[in-house]
Amino acid sequence: MDRHPVDNSIPDTAPAVVRARETAVRLLDGDRGSHDWEHTLRVYHLCRDIGPSEGADMEVLLVAALLHDIGRRHQDNSRGSVCHAEQGAAMAAELVAAFPLTDDQKANVVHCVQAHRFRKAPQPGTIEARVLFDADKLDAIGAVGIARAYQFAGELGARLHNPNHDVRHTRAYSREDTGYREYQVKLRHIRDRMLTATGRRVAEGRHRFMVQFFDRFLEEIEGRL
Repeated sequence: MDRHPVDNSIPDTAPAVVRARETAVRLLDGDRGSHDWEHTLRVYHLCRDIGPSEGADMEVLLVAALLHDIGRRHQDNSRGSVCHAEQGAAMAAELVAAFPLTDDQKANVVHCVQAHRFRKAPQPGTIEARVLFDADKLDAIGAVGIARAYQFAGELGARLHNPNHDVRHTRAYSREDTGYREYQVKLRHIRDRMLTATGRRVAEGRHRFMVQFFDRFLEEIEGRL
C-alpha cells in the first residue's frame, strides 16, 4: 500500500471516525460483554495512545479500532466456526466504501481488521495494523484481560477450573474453556507477540501481574491457606 503523509492530530470528531463510531455502537449492541462496545472503546483509546509514537495514520487507525470486532457476533453464534476477523473485514470493506477516506486508507482499514486476530493469519503488514494488533492484545492481558477471560468463560457456561483436563486437549467454546485454559493457550504468549515498542513495554507489566494472579489462583483453587 502506498504511504501518504500522516496526520497524528486527527480528532475524535473527524467525519470518518464519527461514522465508524456510530456504526460500531449499532453493530455491537447486544454483543457478549467480553467483546462488547466497552472492549472496543478501550482498544480505541490504546490506539490513540500508541499510534502517534509509531507514526501511524491516525484516521485509518481509529476507524479500524472502532470496526475491528464488528464480526464478533458471527463467531460467537457459530461457536468459533466463523472467523470474526475475516467476517469483520468483509463487513468493513462495504462500510468504508462510503467513508471520506482515500482508496489506500480504505484498503488499510480492511487489512487492519482482517489482521488483528491472535490465532489466525494474515500477519499485520502496515504500521496501523501492528498498532491495532498490539492494542487489542493489551486488552486481553493484565487485570482487564483476566476479567475478560473469566467473563467469556461464564458466557459459555464453563466451569471455574478443571485440573483433570489437559488444556492442550480441551475444546474452545466448551465447558472446559475456562479462564485458566485461555491463559495457558493464549494469554501467557501474548507478551512475546507484541509488534510495537510501546506495546512491548506495556505488555511487560501486564504480563507480570497476570503470572502472579494465576500462580495465586492455582494455590487457592486447591484450598491452601
